[in-house]
Amino acid sequence: MKKYIFSLLCALFCFHLSSYSQPTAEEVLATARKVNAYFMKAVPDPTVPTFVKRERSSNLWTRAVYYEGLMALYGIDPKAEYLDYTDRWGDFHKWHPRGTFRETNADNQCCGQTYLDRYMMTGDTRMMENVRKNLDYQMGTKIGWWTWVDAIQMALPVYTKMYRITGDERYADHAMKMYTWTRDSLAGGLFNEKEGLWWRDKDYVPPYREADGSNCYWSRGCGWAYVAIVKALEDIGSRPMSKQMRRHYRLLRKDFLRMSKALLRCQRADGLWNPSLVCPTNYGGKELTGSALFLCGMSWGIRHKVLSAKRYRPACDRAWEAMATDCVHADGFLGYVQGTGKEPASAQPVTYDRHPDFEDFGTGCFLLGAVEYYRVLQPVTKAVQ
Repeated sequence: MKKYIFSLLCALFCFHLSSYSQPTAEEVLATARKVNAYFMKAVPDPTVPTFVKRERSSNLWTRAVYYEGLMALYGIDPKAEYLDYTDRWGDFHKWHPRGTFRETNADNQCCGQTYLDRYMMTGDTRMMENVRKNLDYQMGTKIGWWTWVDAIQMALPVYTKMYRITGDERYADHAMKMYTWTRDSLAGGLFNEKEGLWWRDKDYVPPYREADGSNCYWSRGCGWAYVAIVKALEDIGSRPMSKQMRRHYRLLRKDFLRMSKALLRCQRADGLWNPSLVCPTNYGGKELTGSALFLCGMSWGIRHKVLSAKRYRPACDRAWEAMATDCVHADGFLGYVQGTGKEPASAQPVTYDRHPDFEDFGTGCFLLGAVEYYRVLQPVTKAVQ
């Protein structure tokens, strides 16, 4: 009887796989274009401040994440309108971090990622000199600025991109000191190596638990760390590595593999991930932003032969199918985007029709995931070191 039930379950699983229609790269790109067009139409002037309870300049972190996604989209869909939209934004803010040169808040440094991306395309020093001044200032202060896991995504890639541009290892070294302090020392260490997931911040001293007693790991918080690690690996691996750079690379790669295994276990049957990763009873519904970031990281790992395609490709296929069919409205609006916050309980309920407080970062996350998945559907790149 047990053998019969097992065989039946296997048959049903195989039927599901056979009935799944594999998307083409062109279909993925068409969806990404639609989602991006919705946002650019909704925000025709990228210089206008945002108004959510109060006014904020448009180079705040939520918009910076959108531009990360837009730069990724430009990499597979090089339309002049994307660069025009980006340069209007950057020129308005004088390619300056949000705040002053003495800015130490990672959220306000996040825009530097796009500034440096544009510098690498143009060689225009205006696009990188203010970022460099800001990083040089911060490196002269202290290590312990990244007191929440999101900060790793906001600022780690700024430092590693600067290393990629200049070859000056001081930038990568300082970033990795900041990363390991957050990873190992802050509140006892935000990274749980055993479970491969991150606690959210210094206020959630591990172990932080949900009401049912399970550990509370916030989907988007872990997604921020996951994508930041991917970007840092890309940057550090872009140059011949010294012994020190190779040590940094090995640690990041090891953390990426730990996270990948953990995230694979957390994926929902429908392809998305819960806001609370390991707790289906508390905030166990669909959520797009974390899911898109996980798709981005896993797709990158497959393309660079860090992750097994046999094991992780089905997870990416299911994630994309759910994102494209369950989350994208006909006009390109994105459902199931959890608004700003710092834990699974924030900005609830997360639903198909609810507008989050900020739409820009959700679009950015979606584009990051879509672009890496698009590339999976293209010829695979060579393995990284």
